Amino acid sequence: MKSYVRTPLEESSYRTALEGYRRDGGAVPTDFGPDFGRIAAQVEELKRQHDAVVLAHYYVPAATQALADHVGDSFYLARLARTLDCKTIVLAGVSFMAEAVKMLNPSRTVLNPEPRANCPMAHMVRKADVDAVRERYDDLAVVCYVNSTAQIKSWSDVCVTSSNAVKVVGELPQHNILFIPDMNLGRYVREQLPQKNVILNRGYCPTHQRIIPQEVEQLELEHPEAEVCAHPECSEEVLREADFVGSTKQIIEHIANGDGREYIVLTVVGVAAEITRLTEGQDKRVYFPATPPICPNMAMVGPEKVLRALQTGEGEVELPDCADRAAAPLERMLELAAR
Repeated sequence: MKSYVRTPLEESSYRTALEGYRRDGGAVPTDFGPDFGRIAAQVEELKRQHDAVVLAHYYVPAATQALADHVGDSFYLARLARTLDCKTIVLAGVSFMAEAVKMLNPSRTVLNPEPRANCPMAHMVRKADVDAVRERYDDLAVVCYVNSTAQIKSWSDVCVTSSNAVKVVGELPQHNILFIPDMNLGRYVREQLPQKNVILNRGYCPTHQRIIPQEVEQLELEHPEAEVCAHPECSEEVLREADFVGSTKQIIEHIANGDGREYIVLTVVGVAAEITRLTEGQDKRVYFPATPPICPNMAMVGPEKVLRALQTGEGEVELPDCADRAAAPLERMLELAAR
């Protein structure tokens, strides 16, 4: 399998974020910079003016998370967006997340602060492959990870997130499951549900795929008492090193509520902000691989982008042409996950 090659924009974003990571000594700067106070004050005022709520994914920069009213993973934000009493939602994340929030809230204004922040995995499946599997199996459900475009969701029967994939697939009556687009999460679901025939697609998250066993093993040698916590988007080889496998939210909560003092974390470094907040005063230490797992697309969504979206209304998300068909798998996910 060929490694994903970053676009020039992604490469520039990654290099900038990596420089900041090294300069700050980790994923959570002690100081967000001289302009942050001004930006935060302006964001608060504009939220009042526009009756807006800011939602941020755990993977965006710590400073952006600090501006948000709510921080969470894809499943949490998708559920939460339905319950908000506001006219405008600002979604600090990548494009498929803002698109999903718009489909679940079609009457509201949804702003994407950085429309160029894409997700490579969200495109890693072909319609011809989905159609071929549907033709082969009568008793089939196409299960789509929410990290996907609206068009890909429209080819599917139900969506899942990393936090609810095992539960949702387990609730399905079908024996045969085509899991798209992420092969690593699909493989993890297959291992947890051996009674299902889970068919894999060859998509993957480039950031998680770049976490390699050698760097994990080096961390284990350096910190022998540390518990290894991995996201199921990691490769099969990396997951074998893990003591705990869970979604972003599950990893954060596991560390916050755990008795251990040291944790090796195998997911995007943005989670460090919430871990730091929840474990304040607990003297817990978190270690990331020597090659920091930085998502270049999430790294694009800085605080100034949130401010600009509120100032100008730029980045408004339109309903895609396939919105009704694409929203149906999202709605079914929410229904099955709530059982």
